[in-house]
Amino acid sequence: MIVRPLAHDEEPRVRALLVEAALPVEDLDQSNVHFMVAVDDDATIGAIGLEVFGPVGLLRSLVVRPEARGDGTGGRLVDALESFARTNRVSQLVLLTQTAAAFFAHRGYAVIDRAAAPAEVQRSAEFRSLCPASATCMIKALEPTP
Repeated sequence: MIVRPLAHDEEPRVRALLVEAALPVEDLDQSNVHFMVAVDDDATIGAIGLEVFGPVGLLRSLVVRPEARGDGTGGRLVDALESFARTNRVSQLVLLTQTAAAFFAHRGYAVIDRAAAPAEVQRSAEFRSLCPASATCMIKALEPTP
């Protein structure tokens, strides 16, 4: 398996993965989301997105095919996204999740009140309308790349 940036012709496959996992896709055509994909034998088995708001990033849509869960794919996708974020001078990552709070807590993300999220992120479509109010909001500070 390799993790790499999304190629333009792979967008429909990632969108289908997100829809299958009931993750938001309604704003993808209007938002500037950078996706990383996990690929195994030419099959897209996972994806993760980053929407950048200056020094703050919104981690979006971590998805792994059910048959690939538990093998480290999700962790590798998060690692790749965090590295990409650091390279692009993002110093904080924020996310909303309905199902993966324990996974992200294990990776150093802390639960915060949704109203305490940076204002730039709160203005995103994901925060305003796409992700339900019941979602857990989490944040992580990123150390700069040396």
